Amino acid sequence: MQHNWRLWVLMFPLMTWLLLFAYKPMYGLIIAFQDYNLFKGMSGSDWVGLENFVDLFVGSGSMYFWRAFKNTIIISVYSLIFTFPLPIILALFFNEVKDGLFRRGVQTAMFLPHFLSEVILAGIVISFLQPDTGIINIFLMKLGILEEGIYFLTKPEWFRPVYIIAGVWKEVGFSSIVYFAALSAISPEQYEAAKVDGATKLQQMMFVSLPGIAPTIITMLIIKIGNLLSVGYERVILLYQPVTYETADVLSTYIYRLGLTGSSDFSLAAAAGLFNSVIGFVLVIGANRVSKKLSDTVLW
Repeated sequence: MQHNWRLWVLMFPLMTWLLLFAYKPMYGLIIAFQDYNLFKGMSGSDWVGLENFVDLFVGSGSMYFWRAFKNTIIISVYSLIFTFPLPIILALFFNEVKDGLFRRGVQTAMFLPHFLSEVILAGIVISFLQPDTGIINIFLMKLGILEEGIYFLTKPEWFRPVYIIAGVWKEVGFSSIVYFAALSAISPEQYEAAKVDGATKLQQMMFVSLPGIAPTIITMLIIKIGNLLSVGYERVILLYQPVTYETADVLSTYIYRLGLTGSSDFSLAAAAGLFNSVIGFVLVIGANRVSKKLSDTVLW
């Protein structure tokens, strides 16, 4: 430890942050098993055991919980299908571009949306989808596809496509960085050997590049699966409206409304949040075990 004290100094801020903002708040999970009263606090509130979970799953308002759970699964799976492979494909194509200036310019343009806040992103989406002045409606009407503009954000059937497309535009470019870094670690000699054997560019991608970044792909997939139920509430809450709750309400927004608006049922909201976390933990464990059986790449 004396020889590595500099490393411990560097780790200290991160460990402090984890203790204060990740581990200490876990103590608050006990309110999921209480009839929590804000004035009595956690120490004075009555214990009710699993009553909150029973109410959540089969109580009078359980239909809203299961609707949010279903929407979370659907949006997460669609997001995984569209946003996970695209950064890999993007990195593979960027790896083949030899013009450094062109590659850096395109990469910069694709990375920039990641640094926009969700508020700005939502503002852009809302502006583009305005029924009268939105560029999407104007374009579709010019093509003769629409006779009059549609306010997409008030149509439940359009919320999921809009949400996923916005997420793809915002994150795909930045997400490709990790794969591009993994590709740069592949020895050029492997590509030279493939060229000597007569491999085309596509064959080099399939049989040199992809196997070379396979461990990175598997690791990122495990992390994505672990976050399957963690649909960010910021974008949803900025884009959805009561008329789109049917397809737009997810667990995070359901918990937000349950705990911080209306009746403010903190115990029920904590129970829903704990359920969400447990499912995420189980998914990570399951994905890691499957990966261990199918390949040599695991998180632990």
